[in-house]
Amino acid sequence: MRFRLIPRDESFFPLFDEAATNLAECAGLLRDVIVGLGDSRAGHARINECERRGDELTQTILRRLDQSFVAPFDREDIHALTEQIDDVVDDIHAVSELMVLHDVDEPLPEVRELADVLVKAADAVTGLIGKLSRLRGIEADLQAVDRFESEGDHIYRRCVAHLFSGDFNAFDVLRWKGIVEAIESAINGIEKVSDVVAAIVIKHA
Repeated sequence: MRFRLIPRDESFFPLFDEAATNLAECAGLLRDVIVGLGDSRAGHARINECERRGDELTQTILRRLDQSFVAPFDREDIHALTEQIDDVVDDIHAVSELMVLHDVDEPLPEVRELADVLVKAADAVTGLIGKLSRLRGIEADLQAVDRFESEGDHIYRRCVAHLFSGDFNAFDVLRWKGIVEAIESAINGIEKVSDVVAAIVIKHA
């Protein structure tokens, strides 16, 4: 056990938990919009709220970092984790915005699958960040995020092959390709969040 003359600032952990929960909520709202459980414009408005909340949390954490004398771990890692969580929320918001702009009313089956994977990955990374203060017991969560990212890659490739199979006109190909790429980016971003957490744990083990 490391001895500290000055206790570390523990106030970051509830903020990270809140940011991760916001990410998971945003992913769930997007899935509801995609599978038709909610009006796309109303859903997008709620996702907008999550995106704004994510921005506020990002600014709160970064201000706290500037003011904190003893951060719980390396400042560059706090900054990287904060920005990466925010990037995922931004990607989810981009998917929702594209669906509204393109007036999507019937998603491709693969898009529904990707939305399910996104939610599972978001839930897994929320559990992972919940263990950040202990800096241990994260192996199962890391494996889960990695598994969901691989599943998302597989669905993404299958979806792109479907789009270029000749079953769609050029406009639909472009419309869906942008949406699918944004969902995949969000899933990949969640894996990057887990990579940052893993690096933090290795440094402080």
